[in-house]
Amino acid sequence: MNNKLHPHQKEELAELAVAAMRERGLQPEFSGPALQQLRAIDGPGTADGADIADLSGLLWCSIDNDDSRDLDQITVSETLADGSVKILVAIADVDALIKKDSAIDRHAQINTTSVYTSARIFPMLPEKLSTDLTSLNPSQTRVANVTEMVFAPNGDLLRSHIQRARVRNQAQLAYDAVSAWLTGDGPLPEAADRVPGMDQQLRTQDSVAQQLRARRREQGSLEFQTLQPRAEFDGDRVVAIRQQEQNRARQLIEEFMVATNGVTARYLAGKRRAAIRRVVRSPERWARIAEVAAERGTTLPPEPDSRALEQFLAAERRRDPERFPDLSLTIVKLMGRGEYVLEHPGGPAIGHFGLAVRDYSHSTAPNRRYPDLITGRLIKAALASEPAPYSNTELEMLANHCTRQEDAANKVERQLRKSEAAMLLEGRIGEVFDGVVTGQSKGNTWLRIFEPPADGMLLPSRAVKVGDKLRAKLVDTNVTRGFIDFEQVE
Repeated sequence: MNNKLHPHQKEELAELAVAAMRERGLQPEFSGPALQQLRAIDGPGTADGADIADLSGLLWCSIDNDDSRDLDQITVSETLADGSVKILVAIADVDALIKKDSAIDRHAQINTTSVYTSARIFPMLPEKLSTDLTSLNPSQTRVANVTEMVFAPNGDLLRSHIQRARVRNQAQLAYDAVSAWLTGDGPLPEAADRVPGMDQQLRTQDSVAQQLRARRREQGSLEFQTLQPRAEFDGDRVVAIRQQEQNRARQLIEEFMVATNGVTARYLAGKRRAAIRRVVRSPERWARIAEVAAERGTTLPPEPDSRALEQFLAAERRRDPERFPDLSLTIVKLMGRGEYVLEHPGGPAIGHFGLAVRDYSHSTAPNRRYPDLITGRLIKAALASEPAPYSNTELEMLANHCTRQEDAANKVERQLRKSEAAMLLEGRIGEVFDGVVTGQSKGNTWLRIFEPPADGMLLPSRAVKVGDKLRAKLVDTNVTRGFIDFEQVE
């Protein structure tokens, strides 16, 4: 039995993360020129002029993870006399400090995204910027790109507008605490309680978000529940892996970001500007998705149909909520990855199959995603009626590059999650776990156990298929390679 314990587990995971970054063509450290540029930055970006509105007095708030320090967006609402609701979403103006082709920008362009592992985070921008000078931190006035959207009581978008403005975050809030309050399971978060009127702000934003969510689901938006495990440490030792679950506050932010990204895409198209779109094409493996549904007694149409797929997923969520995340994972894998593409003015809109939207452009996280920084620059140029800062050739090259690097970052994060799980389980060789078969390829079978949530390989056994639930004994772990091996128990 392998009872080996690593004395410096977190440090080892950090070293594995650095190696994985390099192996995937990502840079774990900032270059000398980037650090030199950083030392010369001594304050936030500023902007003056008649085109910069002062919206700093509104009741803005941020809602993010408990440990998030790179705050990309803040929101505020206003109920209008006719019953419609104005939603404002302010996005950090990273370009106010980091100009195209500067040393820091070149680093961001190489990695294209922040990479998050439990032992170490690799930010796309130096933390002096992403968690401070270009972050929409509480009680700090910042320049932002602000999207204004007015929604009818039924969720219809009546009108929208984009402008540059000064904003000020009045309350930094966290998903879980806000969600618990919204559902009556916890108190109003202290940071919100200190701001008169913030409680009604949150109620109004939640109401609009739930209306938008219901409308998207009617149109075929796919409601997944994929597992997002995060390792927890006691000092240097991995002691647990917890699930990051969907909740009302996450839905609030998700709906406003989807809506904002749609407005951004349509604004640039209306200005006859090329842009980078985020798309998920119709699933190429629809036939296999239909087979998975048929195994559960549901017949899907012969051609990709997001509404029919969502109805199947909703029924399965009600029928077997405990195992629904595993079905979600299977469908996500079969749908294929998202990608960035260049969209020419007047060209065909590919759309986002999973979100049931035709217009979608990543714009809401410029501190942690390079396509969003690009989009922010395109928006600023369009607002000022200036030439686009990127040629179509540059945009197409960057779209392809961002897709490749995002895939690489995802692989790094997955690899480290496996190593974290292997560390947690290495002292439990011989134990038996409940699990579900999640994948089969090239003669290999993959298993996910439920507690702790972890993925591993099911060594040769009797014939099984994706979706089968079974019991399996842990027979080996390898922290460095992130391997976890099981054998089926009859």
